[in-house]
This record gives sequence, C-alpha cells and structure tokens, in this order.
Amino acid sequence: MDNFFSTLFYLKDERRDKHGKAALYLRITVNGKRSAISMHRKIEPEKWDSRMNKMKGKGVEAQELNQFMATVRHKVNKIHHQFVEEGNFFTANDIKDKFLGNDKRVKMLLELFDEHNQQMEKLIDIEFALGTYKRYHTTRSHVAEFIKTELRKTDIPVRDVDLKFIKGFEYFLKTTKECNHNSALKYVNNFKKIIRMAVAHEWVSKDPFYNYKVQFKTVEREFLSKEELQALVDKQIKGKRLNIVRDMFVFCCYTGLSYIDVQKLHPDNIVKHIDGSLWIKSKRTKTKSRLGIPLLPTALSIMEKYQDHPKVINGDCVLPVLSNQKSNAYLKEIADLCGIKKNLTTHLARHTFATTVTLSNGVPIETVGQMLGHKNLRTTQHYAKIIDRKVADDMAVLKEKLAEKLPEKQKSGSAVQ
Repeated sequence: MDNFFSTLFYLKDERRDKHGKAALYLRITVNGKRSAISMHRKIEPEKWDSRMNKMKGKGVEAQELNQFMATVRHKVNKIHHQFVEEGNFFTANDIKDKFLGNDKRVKMLLELFDEHNQQMEKLIDIEFALGTYKRYHTTRSHVAEFIKTELRKTDIPVRDVDLKFIKGFEYFLKTTKECNHNSALKYVNNFKKIIRMAVAHEWVSKDPFYNYKVQFKTVEREFLSKEELQALVDKQIKGKRLNIVRDMFVFCCYTGLSYIDVQKLHPDNIVKHIDGSLWIKSKRTKTKSRLGIPLLPTALSIMEKYQDHPKVINGDCVLPVLSNQKSNAYLKEIADLCGIKKNLTTHLARHTFATTVTLSNGVPIETVGQMLGHKNLRTTQHYAKIIDRKVADDMAVLKEKLAEKLPEKQKSGSAVQ
C-alpha cells in the first residue's frame, strides 16, 4: 500500500507567551499517523493565514518566515522521497527523526529474527537441540510469509508489531498454513521470544504480548496397549531395516527415550548400578535434564542382539538407528504387518513407556517423571490422566478394602438402611 503523506504548518494557539505570540509547528502525517516538529519560531496569531498555511503580509518578517517554512518543507519532502525510494516501511516519526538528525537505524523484525537464529545455530548441542533451531527457523519463514502476503512488505520495524499483528499471525497459521490450534500457538510462542528480546533492548516501547493469552488445548496422547506392544515384540519381520526400526521402537517403549536420545546413546551411557544392574545414565537432548533409567529385560535383549553390529563394535552407538524420517516411514509399514491401527511414530514409544510399561504397572508417577527427564510433575500427569485401566484397577482395590469393613448383612447385598 502506498504511503499517504502530507505536511502542515500550524500554531499552538492555546499556548501563547507573555507577548501573546504562539509557537509555530510542522505536522507530518503518514497513513493517518502524525508527528510534530517545533520550528522554534513564534508569531502573533492574527498574522497567521491558516488557509494559505503561511504568514500574512509582504513585509520582511513575513518574507523571511515564509521562506524559512518553504525550506523546511522542501527538506521534509526530500526525506520522504528517500524513504519511498528505499522501499522500506516508515512512519511520520521516522521522517521527524531524520529531519532532526536523531534517526537511529530502525530495528527490523526479520533482521532481529535472523540474528537470533544465527546465534542459536552456533549453540546447537551446547544450549539447544537441532530440532529447536529448526522450529525457530520455520517460525521465521512463517512470519516472513505473513508479512509478504498480508502486509505486502519484505519486512517491518519490530516496533510496529502490535496485538493486531499477533492475532493476525495466529489466524494466518491456522488458515493459510493449516496448523492445528496447538501447533499455531507453539509458533506464536517462538515469535514471542523474539519480541521479548526487542522489549529487553528497548527497541519497542511496550510488550505487544501483554494482553495476548496462550491457552493450549489438552491433547489425548496415543500409546500402545499391552497386547499391541507384545504383538510388536513377537512379530517375525523380514528385512534388515524393518527389524532395526522395530527393535529401536521397542527399545524406546521399554526405556522412555526419545528418538534423538536413543540415536545419541553411547556405550559410555550404559553403566553398572550399585546392585549390579545396568542403567542408562545420560542427559536429555531437549531439556538437558539428567536421565537414570534401569534397563528392563526386553531392552537388554535388544542391546545384546546388536552387540556384533559394526557400528556398535566401533563404539559409535548402542543401537544402529536409522534417520527419524525413515524410521517413521518404516513404522507405518510395521504397524500394518502387526495389525496395529494406530499411527506409529518414534515419539509414541515414549508415551507407551510412560503409560503401558510403567504407570499401568504401578510405578509411582514421581519415578516415571524422573526416568522421562521431566522437570515438572505436571508434565508427567498428562500421561496419568489417560490411563482409564489404571483408574479402574485402583478403584477395584478400594472396593475390596471397603468390602472387608462392611457387616455381613451388607456384603450379602442388602441395601444400606
């Protein structure tokens, strides 16, 4: 959209000095937003021609002031022309600052995003996981596309991000990019970090996210039942790669490791506990939290199965893991072979460990959270909410205890009087 631009000299008639003179100002308007510059001149209001926007008369005073205003207007028009030629977004304040010599370089939104992502890239595997970097890279692409398609610009000053922009971006993600509610809010949250950086550096006057509330929808996490997991373990699968993917998935089901953590699992991470059992001792790639996971028999047998694999012999890994993309593709084929209707992904194995393998078998939720590397128990409680069978089992135990305390008459089925 073209920038509407205008200039107007005016008097602040309500603020006269002791001689009855009013201060002269220049008003600059760009797209309906104004900025005013004091001319540091004062004249008598009755000598001002508001219709012609100049001082009345042909005397020396009028000629000098009118020439001065013409020079100022010429300079301001020239500055406006420069901004238009550059093709970048600008405001009335930008023109004012340029005229007064106070024009600090405007911090642009995508420029700031790029600076953040470049720093993050250098900290991959130090402070951030590769997946985290990729999500911020994707967020930047979405923001750039939103600016281009909705605002028809290549970039905007970060100070121009407001609540309308944020809500518009969320709507864009849900409609144009077809993101579900939670995915859209995750991108908005990533974007919020960039804006908070701008707030901290005082590149924006106030936080546009102040009145924006993020509320994720509760998602029912899918996991394998005991029978589905056993079918996966027992299935005779032909094909080396399919076997590797199936075994990696089952290993994750019995350890709770995410794909990236099993991929990075090194022989040094397998240590002998004080009781002689073998444990996984490592850090989660995502959160850097410490992991301490006792190896269950099924997980141990899978490790033993691959102990003669060249990569394992070389000490490169504990299991020869395929790429995440290939693993997820093969898992769909494996699910069909096993008659499993659920959408198998590497992360579903972690959910299965939390639910079917541990919580459903009476492992305390605090212990499960510790093995999963959760920093907050509320994260683990999401798994506990979806185990209806566990609730039913707990209630069955309670019924038995209550039944033991009931009088014989009530046990036989009589109603309580």
